[in-house]
Amino acid sequence: MSTKVATKAAPAPAPATPEPPRPASTSRRAWDEAPRWQIYLPLGIYLVFTLIPFYWILLFSLRPAGSTSLVPWPMTFDHFEKVWTERSFGVYFQNSVLVGVATLVMTTLVALAGGYALARFDFKVKQLFMLALLCSQFVPGALLLVPLFEIFAELQMINSLGSVIIAETVFQLPLSMILISNFIKNVPYSLEEAAWVDGCNRFKAFRIVVLPLLRPGLIAVGSFAFVHSWNHFLFALMFLNNQHKQTIPVGLNTLMGADSVDLGALAAGGIIAAVPVVLVFAFIQKWLITGFSAGAVKG
Repeated sequence: MSTKVATKAAPAPAPATPEPPRPASTSRRAWDEAPRWQIYLPLGIYLVFTLIPFYWILLFSLRPAGSTSLVPWPMTFDHFEKVWTERSFGVYFQNSVLVGVATLVMTTLVALAGGYALARFDFKVKQLFMLALLCSQFVPGALLLVPLFEIFAELQMINSLGSVIIAETVFQLPLSMILISNFIKNVPYSLEEAAWVDGCNRFKAFRIVVLPLLRPGLIAVGSFAFVHSWNHFLFALMFLNNQHKQTIPVGLNTLMGADSVDLGALAAGGIIAAVPVVLVFAFIQKWLITGFSAGAVKG
């Protein structure tokens, strides 16, 4: 007797669900899809409004006195020679370089020491100290003139470049210290610990391991200190009475008389004041952008 075994038929495969359509390019950013003219037109307008004042200053400094031409031709350098020799801009330039470099060095060194303490050590009033540093940025420099003048008068530092250097350093320190502390926090603490295991003390480990990694941050902080001290007018005006001790911003102010203004000399002085700052930023641009990026990321 044969026995038939009933076999169950296998279920038919379910139909494949169609995938939702993908966008043409998910990796493309929104501004890549915009027409190029929508990007270049605003940038071009901004560039025109930025460059026109610079061209106007250059035009007044290079064209002869009394000329109304919109092109600096025939070109003359009489205005530069006048402000450099007759108006003592050579002395002003030397004083400004001395103040700027000294402020850069002092601000960077003090901010480096204070920033390391804020980044690596914990103490009871740390948060209160950080709050005080932040609040000090809301105090305008004009409010510091009277107390600083009294202090420098007691120390017999009025009419000395040292008074301007100290005032500029004090004014730049809070923000510089906060920035340096953020840069140091981005350096892994394990690197210093590894240097300690190898026999380095704290100072040597900082000098060998941490300091080379802080180059972009130090350049960013130092450049801000230099540019601010180079362009600052108020402290030099109040603390320096001798003409041979004044800086370029005060020298530019002397070119504007009560009844008339020598536009050619004033424009030439403005070019002399602007060229060093432009050269500094052109030289440190790469490190400056890297320093901003490092300081913006929390370690």
